[in-house]
Amino acid sequence: MSNLQLQFPTDTWVKATWDEYLQAIEDPRLEKAKCYYHNGQLRIEMPPIGHDHACDHTIIMLAVSLFCILKGIDFKGMDNCTYRKKEVGEAQPDASYYFGEDADAITYGTSIIDLDRYPPPDLVIEVANTSPSDDKGEKRILYEALDVSEYWILDVKNVQVIAFAVADGGSKRISESQVLPGLTISLLNQAFRGTRQMNQRLVGAWLMEQFQKANE
Repeated sequence: MSNLQLQFPTDTWVKATWDEYLQAIEDPRLEKAKCYYHNGQLRIEMPPIGHDHACDHTIIMLAVSLFCILKGIDFKGMDNCTYRKKEVGEAQPDASYYFGEDADAITYGTSIIDLDRYPPPDLVIEVANTSPSDDKGEKRILYEALDVSEYWILDVKNVQVIAFAVADGGSKRISESQVLPGLTISLLNQAFRGTRQMNQRLVGAWLMEQFQKANE
């Protein structure tokens, strides 16, 4: 490993060129790391992931997937997938989704999703346990630059989802998903509060009941 790669600390934003970033992430020791690049800075986040983060990650993907299944919405959900827009930015959100016509946009055999070739995801989600300010700040600006349609932050410690619609290079707070009409953020927050009292089967059953009621 070169001296250049060794100089980058983890879990913080560090000045680097695009080429330096690409060189740094080639280190085999970063195979399981989450790597980000934006505005002349890189960030490398290292495992392990703790219990609370992992459980909330599972529930948010369960909630979105159940909603799509019950509403008949075509979707493709991905866990820790890498999105790259050359010299603009790169991100590995905890979860991401394509909906509707774009559900089949990314073919199997694709590794890094090149946003100069493929459409950006409709929804990206970051599960924020130890770095909520970063998820609300620099990462939010990064996802604006990558032209995602919607960005959610799952604040583990405060047990809440903070959702933003992204458009025209900026973002605004929303109380109902725009890419999944009918899915309110308050309902997600109720589900997450329930996870502190119930196991995931019970939370999933409660979510299904709420989604089905909305269809009546």
